[in-house]
Amino acid sequence: MVVIGEKFPDVEVITTHGKLKLPEHYIESGKWFVLFSHPGDFTPVCTTEFVAFQKRYDQFRELNTELIGLSIDQVFSHIKWVEWIKEKLDVDIEFPIIADDRGELAVKLGMISPYKGNNTVRAVFVVDATGTIRAIIYYPQEVGRNMDEIVRLVKALQTADKGYATPANWPNNDFLNEKVIVPPAKDMESRKKRLEACKSGELEGYDWWFCYTDLKE
Repeated sequence: MVVIGEKFPDVEVITTHGKLKLPEHYIESGKWFVLFSHPGDFTPVCTTEFVAFQKRYDQFRELNTELIGLSIDQVFSHIKWVEWIKEKLDVDIEFPIIADDRGELAVKLGMISPYKGNNTVRAVFVVDATGTIRAIIYYPQEVGRNMDEIVRLVKALQTADKGYATPANWPNNDFLNEKVIVPPAKDMESRKKRLEACKSGELEGYDWWFCYTDLKE
């Protein structure tokens, strides 16, 4: 299985939008991508998830992030299912869906549990514009995902690239609200500077190891 911090494996996949090379396709366009697997086409929970992802597609795009789905189904099944969603629910699925009908990529990414049959679980991989895996989430087949949390996760990871950490439930933390955390000082000198910054009002904080501030773009 791949892990956080590892490069996404180089693969060529068949999708509803044609063949794509991953992660090369997104690296070349300078985009992040969220790859998510679903157990199967024409299943109710998966259908609700695809509609939910599509309804938030603009939010992902605002974050320079694309979506790409995956299941162990043939591309013909994906195409027909997308048509069904448009016909019955009036929602156009605009992002590509990988037809991993042999399960090769699903196995490589650890999407199949030996305790859950041969279908993929609900895995989520957030990959940045360099092709590095930044986050991995797994849900069981019985539980639909919270798409707003995945949007939040991408925002938080991009905030981390600016040198900040984000508190629980950010940007709606119980006592820091939308403020972000400054990484703790790593030596005595930086500890001293951190305390001075808090005293001067440059930073806010409870101690040298717990400082926070407004997010600066």
